[in-house]
Amino acid sequence: MTLTTAPQADAPRRRPARQRLPWGSPAVYFVALVVIALMLGPVIYIIIGGFRSNSAITVDPAGFPDPWNIDNYVGVITSGQFWGQVGNSTMVALATTAGAVALGLAASYVIARYSFRGRGALYALFAAGLMFPITVAITPLYIVVRSLGLMNTLPGVILPQIAFALPTTIIILVPFLKAIPDEIQEAASIDGCGRLSFFWRMVLPLAVPGVITVGILAFIGSWNAYLLPLFILNNEAQFTLPLGVQAFSSQYSVDTARVLAFTSLSMLPALAFFSLFERRIVGGLTGAVKG
Repeated sequence: MTLTTAPQADAPRRRPARQRLPWGSPAVYFVALVVIALMLGPVIYIIIGGFRSNSAITVDPAGFPDPWNIDNYVGVITSGQFWGQVGNSTMVALATTAGAVALGLAASYVIARYSFRGRGALYALFAAGLMFPITVAITPLYIVVRSLGLMNTLPGVILPQIAFALPTTIIILVPFLKAIPDEIQEAASIDGCGRLSFFWRMVLPLAVPGVITVGILAFIGSWNAYLLPLFILNNEAQFTLPLGVQAFSSQYSVDTARVLAFTSLSMLPALAFFSLFERRIVGGLTGAVKG
């Protein structure tokens, strides 16, 4: 006679323990810390230097503020010159970003989704634009802008910046648009969705990560641009922040602490913008590589 036992309830499954990543070589961490210190050191020095007095900087250039003095920052913030340059930089950066994203998205859609003769050559032409720095084209650009009557105007800076932002925009967006399955477009066509309707309803929402990435890169590149505004803008009322820092440093060359305060305040918008959207940039570039 055999005894049968009731089936026991399954024991609760234990979650597998998370495997810890092995620590790397200490030399790698040391090199990383040195690189981080070299990158952040000048930024921290400029920000802290704005809280010091000129005499303290002269006596001990590498010291800490004692006491902390906010008069330099207050003087810069309360000046209309600083906020005027912030407004000019914001206007130029937003217009450049909008133009680069709109034109780049339209061109990328045609290159990625349509077959025509010369498509590969056209894409290679935009890719070659990455190897054509603005320093090489600054003299022809100056002549073209002057002949168009756009000297000392913000559009004279915006239009060339849009042109030089297009290669990066197209190189990033084309893989995103190519990754959209053809079945989606065929199904949309069967439902009566035209080409423009498919672009607005399907392509644009699916390409949002790439659009955000190229928009951030265009904005930061325009905000930090110095050479092109230097050649185009001669009126101080039209200066962007990079030009404003140079002009302010020349005007207050003796007042080192105030120059450091102005420089640090000029850096903060770009640093904050990049820090907030850093993951968006990495995610967008990763998607472009996968596509």
